[in-house]
Amino acid sequence: MKLIFRYIYDSAPTMLVLATLAWGSHTIAGKLSVGEVSPMMLIFLRWAIVALLIWSTNGPAMISLWPVVSKKLKWVFLMGGCGLSLFNAFFYLAAHFTSAINLGIIQSIMPAMILLGSYLLFGSVVNRFQTIGLVLTFLGCIIIATKGSMGNIILLTFNIGDLLMLLAILFYAGYSLGLKNRPSIPGLIMMGYFSIAALIMSVPLVFVETLISGFRIPTENGWYIVLYIALVPSFLSQIFFMRGVDLVGPNSAGLYANLVPIFSALMAILILDETFRFYHLIAMVIIFSGIFLFEKKKSS
Repeated sequence: MKLIFRYIYDSAPTMLVLATLAWGSHTIAGKLSVGEVSPMMLIFLRWAIVALLIWSTNGPAMISLWPVVSKKLKWVFLMGGCGLSLFNAFFYLAAHFTSAINLGIIQSIMPAMILLGSYLLFGSVVNRFQTIGLVLTFLGCIIIATKGSMGNIILLTFNIGDLLMLLAILFYAGYSLGLKNRPSIPGLIMMGYFSIAALIMSVPLVFVETLISGFRIPTENGWYIVLYIALVPSFLSQIFFMRGVDLVGPNSAGLYANLVPIFSALMAILILDETFRFYHLIAMVIIFSGIFLFEKKKSS
């Protein structure tokens, strides 16, 4: 048994597939959480569990690295508070208005959003092929948001859930770009500090939710969903992905993120009985064509 676990742990494809499978399942869990726990309460409980889990396993290391982290506290709170908590807020709100298939496919424009952010913020060079790829990914997203209907495009009729998901991706792209300024400390320790910042940011979100609509304490099924989101997409996936990066490097590991919308769509069909429509296929083909263009040029 130990040999099997060692083989799995030393296999980059296995680690990265497990990580992306966990991330893909997050869309399903987010959709299942509707009616079981209020969105902001889910965020609060999620990051409370993650923060406690990382602290219990890495507390001494976090304390020893505090002098390094304390020099970048504003950055930590921007990353954890805005990049993670606000991403989660819009993600779980989007789950109330759109399908898990849409949530997964829209996430696949993340590389394009990051590329655009790199160009706008850091002046990164974007060549002709990458520009075409960028346009294609956003075109695919428009097809999703308008259900492939020309009438909806003309009338500018968009699904509010899809627009919320786009807003969520904007925050996560900012988080990804912010990692450029990460101090030289282990990823899991950094995640521990991010989770604490995300937890602190979730408190005012719960307060606002209480004033507007009232928060919902998790039902029995809601607690299972909260625990799953905290342990699998939030914690184990990070360990799997960091191990994959250690084995093959960040560039190769990053390509596996393209599996997330595929896993999301498959699980939505199998678990939630959602229907995969023709416009979903068209959008995925267009988005993946765009990703192929700018990833191919980036690696050549």
